[in-house]
Amino acid sequence: MKLRQGVAMTTTEYGAVLLDERSGSYWQLNECGTVVVEALAQGRGRDAAVERLLEEYDVGRAEAEADVAELTGRLVEAELLAP
Repeated sequence: MKLRQGVAMTTTEYGAVLLDERSGSYWQLNECGTVVVEALAQGRGRDAAVERLLEEYDVGRAEAEADVAELTGRLVEAELLAP
């Protein structure tokens, strides 16, 4: 998975913002969401995103996997991520 062409990501002090340059819509991500999207944008995949969450936050594997699946699913649905 990776960010679709035409989607820009900018980090903020609270996380990040994804801007769909095609539609003008944007998504605001919290810090955890930013960790996930950064891993995906680097071409590292869902498993790497889960590992990054486990390294950086006090969260169990099942919760991290569910969070990554939910976020990536919503971003694919919004056509911000390309599978």
